[in-house]
Amino acid sequence: MTRRPEPSSTGELIPSVGRKATIVLVGTAILGILFFYFGSQPFYFRHLASSFVLGRDPAYTAGIFSFGAAFVLLGLIPALIVKLVFQEPLSAYGVRPGDLSFGWKAFAVVAPVMVLLSLSASRMPEFLAVYPLNRAASDGPLPFAGHALAYLVFYAGWEFGFRGFVQFGLREEIGDWNAILVQTALSAALHVGKPFGETLGAVLGGLVWGVIAFRSRSLLVPLLTHWVLGLSLDLFIVCR
Repeated sequence: MTRRPEPSSTGELIPSVGRKATIVLVGTAILGILFFYFGSQPFYFRHLASSFVLGRDPAYTAGIFSFGAAFVLLGLIPALIVKLVFQEPLSAYGVRPGDLSFGWKAFAVVAPVMVLLSLSASRMPEFLAVYPLNRAASDGPLPFAGHALAYLVFYAGWEFGFRGFVQFGLREEIGDWNAILVQTALSAALHVGKPFGETLGAVLGGLVWGVIAFRSRSLLVPLLTHWVLGLSLDLFIVCR
């Protein structure tokens, strides 16, 4: 673990050693709040549905809007901070293939577990009331395919925001395990309001995906297995 930064002796408000961690934590908090309040489907229906509709389908547009907001607020903006403020490569934050030998083994173990969890959740009323997030996904094979691609974009933003920007961004300041714990706490907090089992499961998921991200030196497996979890749940519900 990296040594805790000493208090600044120059009167700086933010010690130079801790500036990066401060930007990561404050930035993630602000972006998460913006997503919660302004990136949701209810926000779209209240403020945008009357003026912005794709294909004359407000439900489909609401889903796309929410997924796009997650990609921009949780993924794209943190990526720009990494490139423009920290002046570091995205590969240092897990945007690379990493250790594929370990990665595919981890995928082979975790992905089936995700499918089984989705199958169980798809029978619970509290999940049926919430998912699919994009209700238009149940309109047929083509809308579901579009939903699947949009969902991948959503998870790309989510994984970079928490497992990439937060976890990789904090490891030098607070150590690997603490970085995993912080991103787990933040990502789980953004699940509040979802079904209880999902919110509680987000803690375990954050720990597992965090460990895999560091071990594989990549976000690839967390991204794909998280996508498998969400997409298989939607598929089981739609097929019902």
